[in-house]
Amino acid sequence: MEKNLQKQLDAILGGTEDVLLLDELKSILGKSIKEDMPLNVKLGLDPTAPDIHLGHTVVLKKLRNFQDLGHRAILIIGDYTARVGDPSGRSVLRPKLSPEAIEKNAKTYMKQAFKILDPDKTDVIKNSKWLQPLKLEDILNLTSKFTVARMLERDDFKKRFKGNVSIAIMEFMYPIMQAYDSVAINADVELGGTDQRFNLLMGRELQKEFSQRPQIAITMPILTGTDGVNKMSKSLGNYIGVDEQPEEIFGKVMSIPDNIMIDYFKLLTRLDKKEIDEIEDNIKNQKLNPSIAKRKLAKLIIEILYSKNDAVKAEEYFDIIFKQKDIPDNVDEHILSKKDLQGKRLWVVKLLVDSGLAKSNGEGRRLVSQGAVKVDGKKVDNPDYEWDLEYINNKIIQKGKRHFRKIIIKN
Repeated sequence: MEKNLQKQLDAILGGTEDVLLLDELKSILGKSIKEDMPLNVKLGLDPTAPDIHLGHTVVLKKLRNFQDLGHRAILIIGDYTARVGDPSGRSVLRPKLSPEAIEKNAKTYMKQAFKILDPDKTDVIKNSKWLQPLKLEDILNLTSKFTVARMLERDDFKKRFKGNVSIAIMEFMYPIMQAYDSVAINADVELGGTDQRFNLLMGRELQKEFSQRPQIAITMPILTGTDGVNKMSKSLGNYIGVDEQPEEIFGKVMSIPDNIMIDYFKLLTRLDKKEIDEIEDNIKNQKLNPSIAKRKLAKLIIEILYSKNDAVKAEEYFDIIFKQKDIPDNVDEHILSKKDLQGKRLWVVKLLVDSGLAKSNGEGRRLVSQGAVKVDGKKVDNPDYEWDLEYINNKIIQKGKRHFRKIIIKN
């Protein structure tokens, strides 16, 4: 464990939005160091989707900071809370997920989360372990600790109540369940995004009711998406997926607006404050081109998620596509059987979908109509176009600037 209190504080406080309460944090850190007793640091993740993006890694990176300092990192997989769904920032009730879907999502969450966390130093616990056995009497006891007025202090609940939008009683249970997670593991610190502030404070309140020392709540900033405006979100299409290929990550990072680049350095890389401040100053003083700084950022992110070698290759790929405006040597092939096609012509939209360049016929049509599809460098502008097999064989289909497929038709 790191024995220097100031070094611990510097590592913990770097990049945080808020700490509730700082004096308490200093006190328990000092005691932890003196008694050589690691703190229980809690982070809960609800596996409501199969993948995570860089926005999720902001708080994972903070948990990694605690790991590196010698504290106990407890990652709670909310397989039970996911059945309710976190109402934070929601204007409607979340759709209910089946236990099978939650379990499937949880497996991919773990694989991706361990790109940031040290798996050997992470305690992974599902909250169904203590939530599922609760009897009605236990649940009634928990709900008696909070009032409806307290629940309506939440911004999302308050807005829905004032707007006469329904709030299910089940949604009130979510922050109570998350708070009980803190009681179950006797959390000293809980991490979350700024949108989790209410839930984290509920944990403090419930711990007091169970005669535990209330946890310190540390909130992290919300990462802005690649559009430079909105919170990073898969639904908005402004995200960078943790499991995306290095070439895709590099290209997406290079596309972010310059004004959010420093936030990405602070929230996503392992550079210290001094190094980041130097980059920021050099950009402001025109000693450093923003695009050069952005290349460094992209490589640092890829090094964390993959490797240094992958980062170098991703930059080379980017240069081939954007600087040399060329087609890369290694292009994924989409192989078709001439026998199965039986002389049929190939519809451009179906070929985009079947080759993985588009998720649906609708998306395929939009891509062609927007001029985002080329064949051997020539733009395709008719979404109803069909090709002869002989023509399209060994041709390269390109979507946008970074996505390619070579069409191979075998006998």
